[in-house]
Amino acid sequence: MRTITASISEYAQILLGIILASVGLKAFLLPNGFLDGGATGIAILISEKTSINISLLLVFISLPFLMMGWIAVCKRTAVKSVFAIIGLALFLHFETFTSVTDDKLLISIFGGLFLGAGIGLTIKNGAVLDGSEILGIFIHDRYGMSIGRVILIFNVILFTITALVLSVEVAMYSVLTYLVTAKVIDFMIEGFEDYVGLMIVSHKSGQMEKHLMNAVGTGLTVYQGSRGFGNRGEQKEMDIIHMVINRIDIRKTYNTIEELDPDAFIIEFDVNNIKGGVLRKYLTKNTAKQFASNLIASRGTKTVQPQTGGLSI
Repeated sequence: MRTITASISEYAQILLGIILASVGLKAFLLPNGFLDGGATGIAILISEKTSINISLLLVFISLPFLMMGWIAVCKRTAVKSVFAIIGLALFLHFETFTSVTDDKLLISIFGGLFLGAGIGLTIKNGAVLDGSEILGIFIHDRYGMSIGRVILIFNVILFTITALVLSVEVAMYSVLTYLVTAKVIDFMIEGFEDYVGLMIVSHKSGQMEKHLMNAVGTGLTVYQGSRGFGNRGEQKEMDIIHMVINRIDIRKTYNTIEELDPDAFIIEFDVNNIKGGVLRKYLTKNTAKQFASNLIASRGTKTVQPQTGGLSI
């Protein structure tokens, strides 16, 4: 039952993604001859030069990519992508949106915004509206080239052809649309909140745990390092602090660390997805003080995990 509910939710969100993408195409890009990248861009370009129905072109051009997806990605993703692409083609065929504005800059920005939101929501639920991502995965699996590089080369070729066949101006605005689309896709997949992870190695980890919980108010995990080598020679049995914070708190966190141990070793890394813990609902000051005051008594337990969440190893 749970699996069925999850599948219904996924397909409902894919449908919403189709609607958003079709608004971006039909209300902004298509009436003004602007392109996006990938297979959608190819379909728009051919439609502009031949007057062939873009819905038919979109399905036809996507077929090779869907076959690659069946082979290189997984059958479930391919099936969802068939649903998404055919759904987008149908919406483009039957929708009757009129152009919202004649301002080329607004067309590029808002067309890319709606299209990126639609593509991002679709990708987040295990499908694609554009085949260039599948092409990137396919070539990466076969030849080892990075997916990002494959997509970049694909779109450089597409926009160069656009400049030669249509105009340099259209190509430039299409590049702008593509950049907006790509950024919005990132937001849709990774979220608007920006988190970073920190791994902190310090001789004063016991004091630092308490001060970090008071200053930042988020969960943390402490685990034991058996040995290490650095500029002070071999180090043994040192506690390591692992925490994830919102980027807005990064300066406050660094200041707290430097006050206690200017020589602390810190590794900062990007975090793409977070579930649970105390990131969205930070510890209250009273709760943080309560955990901090009990910290020394619980030093025998290597994982510090507040009741509302936190990392656990």
